[in-house]
Amino acid sequence: MKRRTVVTAIVTAGVAMAGSLAFAACGGGGKDEASTTSTSKRTTTTTAPVLAPFTGLPDPSGASQTRAALNVKVSNAPEARPQSGLDQADVVWEEVVEGGITRFLAMFQSNSPSAIGPVRSVRLTDPGIVWPVGGIFAFSGGAKYALDGINKAPVVLVDESRAGPAMYRDRSRQAPHNLYGKGDALFAKGGTPVPPPALFTYASAVHSRSGALPITAARVGFNGSFAVDWSWDSASRSWLRNAGGRPFMAASGKQIRATNVVVMSVSYRGGVGSMGAEGVLTGEGKVLVLTDGVAIEGRWLRSSVSQVTRFVDLKGAVIPLTAGNTWVEMPDVTYAVTTTAAVAPVTTTTLKVPTKSTSKP
Repeated sequence: MKRRTVVTAIVTAGVAMAGSLAFAACGGGGKDEASTTSTSKRTTTTTAPVLAPFTGLPDPSGASQTRAALNVKVSNAPEARPQSGLDQADVVWEEVVEGGITRFLAMFQSNSPSAIGPVRSVRLTDPGIVWPVGGIFAFSGGAKYALDGINKAPVVLVDESRAGPAMYRDRSRQAPHNLYGKGDALFAKGGTPVPPPALFTYASAVHSRSGALPITAARVGFNGSFAVDWSWDSASRSWLRNAGGRPFMAASGKQIRATNVVVMSVSYRGGVGSMGAEGVLTGEGKVLVLTDGVAIEGRWLRSSVSQVTRFVDLKGAVIPLTAGNTWVEMPDVTYAVTTTAAVAPVTTTTLKVPTKSTSKP
């Protein structure tokens, strides 16, 4: 079964209105003067809508144009679930940390949740994620080796000791999974009040999705119980997150969903089982992009830590996402990523693309 993804661009044209004015002048001897008609045109123009940089969605309020990015480290330990604020994040990155467990780095820019967390500590991979966007980096603390890295990034650091009332402990939860941040108060902590650069390219009439395969689900094979399943929900046009065979819920009672899921296979320096696991986010590697009910194989490319990552298909063309929120999964290159094709009979295939990762200073 084949399915074609149709992307529609809306073009607004000005409306021209023409009017005519006829007049006659009387001269001596009763001679009739010729009637003259003049036509004028009036054109109306429309202003392109303001788009939020992390989602590509219209932002009528303009709030996304007047504040920096807010980056928050969030726990993914079973004791931390359900988390607060993840369902309002523009972008969520899932990285491997010690022992093969995963942790989130949630980026907020269009929304400002009243509660975000549980907030956890910085890891070595984090500077490479936040470097291009800057803004505020909120975290609980960290080991010296991890702090040395994030101190070099162009972000305003807000840990528990410097947060003041912007962070608080929820006494109904057990430490360390009970530290939360307040969106508005964290935004007020600093960062240049200008929007960050866009992280993705969004679909328009000039983009095509070469090699798109309709699928119903994808599995990201993180270690053990941290494996993640994303299933396509045609009713909401989004991917629903499941873990351990159950819906992955937010504290709001809503299941986590994403308009796009970008699966970047990453090499972890030091190994995924070590305390110092560090994702190498420069160079290139394989990527699988899930958007609008299809999967697209390709490569991720990043020349330096200060640049945003580019995502291209196997022909080298940019892969356009659908405007909306995005989850970026970063499994180790040794982890399996599988998809379930939307054909009869249903089959599961493992997508393999040669991987090459290099580190840039």
